Amino acid sequence: MQRKIYLNMHSREEAQQLFWSRFSNHCPGEETIPSHLACGRVTAGPVHARFSSPSFHSAAMDGLAVRAEDTFGASDDAPLTLRIDAGEAVMINTGYPLPADKNAVIMIENVLLDEDGATGVIRAPVYPWQHVRKVGEDIVATELLFPTGHQLRPADLGALLTGGCAAVRVRKRPKVAIIPTGSELVRLEDCPDAPPAGKTVESNATVLAGLARQAGAEVEITPIISDDFASITRHVQAMVASDADLVIVNAGSSAGSADYTVRIIEQLGETLVHGVTIMPGKPTILGVIDNKPVVGLPGYPVSAIIAMEQLVLPLLARMQGVYMPPPTAIRAVLAKDLPSRAGIEEFRRMIVGRIGVDFVAVPLKQGAGAITTLTRANAILRIDASSEGEIHGREVDIDLLAPLPQVERTMLCTGSHDLCLDVLGDFLRQQDPAYPLASTHVGSLGGIMALKQGMCHIAGSHLLDPTDGSYNTSYVRKHLADRDIRIVTLVHRAQGFIVPKGNPKGIASIRDLTTDGVRFINRQAGSGTRVLLDFELSRNDLDPDAISGYDQDEYTHMAVAVAVLSGKVDVGLGIKSAAKALGLDFVPLIEERYDLLIPGAVFETEMMQTVLRVIATPLFQQTVEAMGGYSTRETGQLVQLD
Repeated sequence: MQRKIYLNMHSREEAQQLFWSRFSNHCPGEETIPSHLACGRVTAGPVHARFSSPSFHSAAMDGLAVRAEDTFGASDDAPLTLRIDAGEAVMINTGYPLPADKNAVIMIENVLLDEDGATGVIRAPVYPWQHVRKVGEDIVATELLFPTGHQLRPADLGALLTGGCAAVRVRKRPKVAIIPTGSELVRLEDCPDAPPAGKTVESNATVLAGLARQAGAEVEITPIISDDFASITRHVQAMVASDADLVIVNAGSSAGSADYTVRIIEQLGETLVHGVTIMPGKPTILGVIDNKPVVGLPGYPVSAIIAMEQLVLPLLARMQGVYMPPPTAIRAVLAKDLPSRAGIEEFRRMIVGRIGVDFVAVPLKQGAGAITTLTRANAILRIDASSEGEIHGREVDIDLLAPLPQVERTMLCTGSHDLCLDVLGDFLRQQDPAYPLASTHVGSLGGIMALKQGMCHIAGSHLLDPTDGSYNTSYVRKHLADRDIRIVTLVHRAQGFIVPKGNPKGIASIRDLTTDGVRFINRQAGSGTRVLLDFELSRNDLDPDAISGYDQDEYTHMAVAVAVLSGKVDVGLGIKSAAKALGLDFVPLIEERYDLLIPGAVFETEMMQTVLRVIATPLFQQTVEAMGGYSTRETGQLVQLD
């Protein structure tokens, strides 16, 4: 089958204009619903009050209902006695109807009652209608409560009911049909264990449905459709013929030979756009069949989400007449270079936190299939199509994905990877206020460099000094001599060889890494684990080139463990807790100290003091030690640099 190329590539703005303008008058219709169920809905016409509120004159205070004219002349020098028993004044509670012959209320605090409540003495007059809620003070019958196109808020429902509107006419929610396609896809419910090789759990439809529902739509997800042209065509035709207002076909939108969506749209209707100059999201298809919008979204999760947010959700909002406010934007300093391809508008997922007076933005890894970059991100950087990227240290505009106060409390942790950081992050989330911990793994030396550049709050490090066996202090003195840095021990941990269950290659020492047939996975240069390995190789007079896989590396201990578990390699150097987490065996090599390096300016902040309080708790230390391979005997202690 001939591969389809992108014939109608458009910029994001061009695609939006083409698509949205085609359906500018596309409204799902109207319906009348009970007012108490109308929160978030959009009025389909003007809404007028049936009742006045209040519908009678009522007391606004507890006190005495009186004729204001009867109180004139009362003063401290000439107190006035009102006869309650004779009807000159009437005791009244807040909200009660005002007697027909009264026109004001005296607050009970300003009345001196006699013992039997027959009279009351006042020392100041009241004016007509003082402390009275008059008929129609809030709402007058027939007045306009809400115009056409008003999105109803919780308080608005109170106005509807108070004004006598038991039901309200609103615009219908648009109905979205989502068709997941792909012969490789399976439902999670059908996978009691991990999916078999070559199969992937279908999750995009659920994510897209969640986004559509957040935008006010109703959603139907069809069963998974295999990669069969006729089958997909039948389902698209059925959904277009249904009451759906918008149809989404997920996957099958790229230029691959088995990507049928664009051919189906061309056969049944018209393709408006095939390919948008954004990344992720380039393969997006925008079309129309029988005057209904039909969208082909890429199969990679991040691509599908970005395209959905940029092109589909605004259309759903327009169908309901809802205004979509732009995201909150801030200026932030980039923590590293971000090269980008000219001609493509790139959306980069970022972690942003405040360090001193500046916001700092740390990029997360790229990858259209890495959905965790969206779950971890609290901001998005949009790199213009005319740019070739952004430079480290430059201040850029960032769109926030989280509330600004949460971003300001986000703690940037860069450096060596350790599973304890996940535990710490969970504990910090439980504090009041919560402090999100955002960890990026660039190795111990990378963390020190980030501290040097002022790009993180904490750096995790376990750098061994081979000359004296110390950890971290000599590196801090060498690279951060001009900085006030505090070193706090987090844990002592076991480093060693992560091997498959049963240790089939019989790995027992560093020398076994050079055995023929043993495949090794390394850690990246600059990591403490790599420093340890190189030290052990040197100490044992071993040539790194004799190790198969020395030049292949990963960035985390869990990535090393996964490489072993998958059978990609036979052994990797890492921490015991990573091996235990995946049910692998572990051959200990050394116990090392893992420290947190903290700038002095940050050390005294409430954010960092919360960290120190948390790691000192017995519960945190017990949780860490339960993972295996850890000792908390010095957790929380300051390490002297001298």
